[in-house]
Amino acid sequence: MTLDNKPVHTGGCQCGAVRFRIEGALGQASICHCRMCQKAFGNFYAPLVSVNDELTWTRAEPKRFQSSNHVRRGFCPDCGTPLTYEAPDGLALAIGAFDDPSAIAPEIQFGVEAKIAYVDRLHELPVRRSEEDPASAEFVRTMVSYQHPDYETERPGRA
Repeated sequence: MTLDNKPVHTGGCQCGAVRFRIEGALGQASICHCRMCQKAFGNFYAPLVSVNDELTWTRAEPKRFQSSNHVRRGFCPDCGTPLTYEAPDGLALAIGAFDDPSAIAPEIQFGVEAKIAYVDRLHELPVRRSEEDPASAEFVRTMVSYQHPDYETERPGRA
């Protein structure tokens, strides 16, 4: 919290070259299944949360791609992390780019006409922790992350 008791949300890209800070409440969190969002995120859908005018880019700004006549999408020019959805009615940020994405639960799904059918059954798949997979145990055990940590640092990269 800040001195005026506004909530503060921070986040950024995978490499840390682009970071942001939002003071105040976030807007509606959603998932968009439209084909444009699938491609922009390289995923089954795009988890997004709308943000207010209290957004500050604290370390560089995203590069933008005009994905349609109405929408620009921001991403890190260094590592490619998808970051923004910018439309005439406002700006949304990728939920996964926040330092604490678990605090932002989607409330609605959009673009369901393009929803991939098996998405609704993902929770039925068997689950396994990374270190429990015998085929990748050594790989996981010896992995060293170069990803930016989930907090502010003096410069991009690992802490």
